[in-house]
Amino acid sequence: MNILENFGIDTENEHIYEVAFTHASYSTNHGLNYTYERLEFLGDSVLNVVVSEYLFKKYPDFEEGKLTKLRANYVCQNALIYYANELGLKNHIRLISSGDVNLTKNEIISITADVVESFIGAMFVDKGLEFAKDFIAKNIFKYIDEEKVFFTDYKSTIKEYCDANDLQIDYEILKEFGVPHDKTFIVAILLDGEEFGVGKGKNKKEGEQAASKVALERLNIGV
Repeated sequence: MNILENFGIDTENEHIYEVAFTHASYSTNHGLNYTYERLEFLGDSVLNVVVSEYLFKKYPDFEEGKLTKLRANYVCQNALIYYANELGLKNHIRLISSGDVNLTKNEIISITADVVESFIGAMFVDKGLEFAKDFIAKNIFKYIDEEKVFFTDYKSTIKEYCDANDLQIDYEILKEFGVPHDKTFIVAILLDGEEFGVGKGKNKKEGEQAASKVALERLNIGV
């Protein structure tokens, strides 16, 4: 695999990297008994702990809550998609989206994010923690250092506002539609029972974030 040469990975277990890029649709189509999901699970944990450690050392005066918000920015789906494109990982994904398997745009976006974590998981299994940490340090820490923004937590901002002004905040799902694996949620945000915004997302949390952004704009709070 050319991608292994790109990242200086000298391995006797090339197969595990093939697994890291194999989506269930490809496995089903080719009669394989593996997908990237287990490696994704592992890589997610490795990425979180390595980024957490870096932030912990970089910002010794930050409290837990601020560190948690900051970490979310660098391990969220938007960030992972950006990494997948910048590192060329997206080009190696093995999936099938035709015939009986019709993957939606949202599913392909999610898969693109997933393979960053599964690739890290493969490195961890094959080369160990220090190698995986070195990969993350070389390819992700630079975005932390330049304070690149991938995700804004509108929900936390509106909650802080409501706490400070003694307002009750609630979210209400107005509508949901689509097939089970590709739904769209329409969500309203209510402040003391009054609707302040409506947002749309491919899951409840994304809809709540979108609604919170609308509410902040209505309240003329910088977002």
